Amino acid sequence: SLWKIIKDDLVTITDGLSMGPVTDLSNFMGAVIDDRAFAKHKAVIDRAHATAGLDIVAGGTYDDSEGWFVRPTIIESNDPTDRIFTEEYFGPILSVHVYPDGQFRKVMAQMESSSPYALTGSIIAQDRAVIAEAMQALRFAAGNFYINDKPTGAVVGQQPFGGGRASGTNDKAGAPQNLLRWTSPRSIKETFVPPTSHAYPHMG
Repeated sequence: SLWKIIKDDLVTITDGLSMGPVTDLSNFMGAVIDDRAFAKHKAVIDRAHATAGLDIVAGGTYDDSEGWFVRPTIIESNDPTDRIFTEEYFGPILSVHVYPDGQFRKVMAQMESSSPYALTGSIIAQDRAVIAEAMQALRFAAGNFYINDKPTGAVVGQQPFGGGRASGTNDKAGAPQNLLRWTSPRSIKETFVPPTSHAYPHMG
């Protein structure tokens, strides 16, 4: 039911995001990092254009004539098991699955184990019981779990950051636990009463 309320505004805002050189601070965003990333995003968008059940509601274009620019894209899917929800893109592509309100728990359970990745996750809700339920149900699905906030933009040194599953070891950069990753333990043993025989005591 919320999709009907937010869809038009979300599409309008997304289509209005400015792109260009990052040296121009009037731009909201720049290009993807390289031609390999561009090719991956291009393939996703092309597949969405060509696949029944996938509907591009915002963006859906790209341009590599100068730089590797991919328009922020929103893809709506009627299939929550489509690979668009399980693959990792690291680019301006948002996949949306709209489900009946009464299927919240079913969709959350399906989503929890659908992807091998577990970097970040977010839930936006006003009902504290729903938030608590989601925190419990999705505790292994995201190394960083956000409540009523976007799941991007963590600053190392200000907020610990790390994922689980195929997204990492979950010893978060920016947290004291991460320091152990940069150490090399060394054990030193000194005996002040050295043995005088090789035999074990039980041998008599």
